[in-house]
Amino acid sequence: MNILFVLTSHDQLGDTGNKTGFWVEEFANPYYTLLDKGAKITIATPKGGAAPIDPSSDSPDAATEDTDRYNKDADAKERIANTKVLADINPNDFDAVFYPGGHGPLWDLANDETSIALIEKFNSQQKPIAFVCHAPAALKSVKNTDGSPLVKGKKVTGFTNTEEAAVQLTDIVPFLVENMLTENGGIYSKKEDWAAYAIQDGNLITGQNPASSALVAEKLIESLK
Repeated sequence: MNILFVLTSHDQLGDTGNKTGFWVEEFANPYYTLLDKGAKITIATPKGGAAPIDPSSDSPDAATEDTDRYNKDADAKERIANTKVLADINPNDFDAVFYPGGHGPLWDLANDETSIALIEKFNSQQKPIAFVCHAPAALKSVKNTDGSPLVKGKKVTGFTNTEEAAVQLTDIVPFLVENMLTENGGIYSKKEDWAAYAIQDGNLITGQNPASSALVAEKLIESLK
């Protein structure tokens, strides 16, 4: 299994002066779930080099077994510090792509032409494309071969409007994931705030929030069998 992980390069939380990036748990759980199954994982970002970690995801209250494992894993940290440039990636080399969340993707991956083309290529090849929490933001401008939004008519989930309100970032983010998926014709569903929830429709896998990363990873592995 050759799996591509695409992380954000964006580290500014709007005009707040605060930092953002990717959410450690949403990377760590799928990374170790797949790695332990023998997957070969490549990590890429739009700019290459160090992928920024959202400081909030590195706090004690966001810690999990997988984040603890990451914090002790020199190899994984080295890979996060030296990601490949997304434009240098050939989708034909991979069996699936996974996008961890964090608020960063709302700013860069949502509008990144390379990322958009990459997802469209994976989708046209019917390979699994998986996203968790804020990462479905990367689907904002992705189209099917007929020019319709990729999520149109598909069952999807992602970070909810009420979860965004709970973290008090509704007015900071460029758009709300739930609204965008619905406006693009996605059949959006969710569970209560912070509950683990993931849904699969064909080769498209989406998870609601950080707690859903394990479910997304499981569905991704099942899809590759």
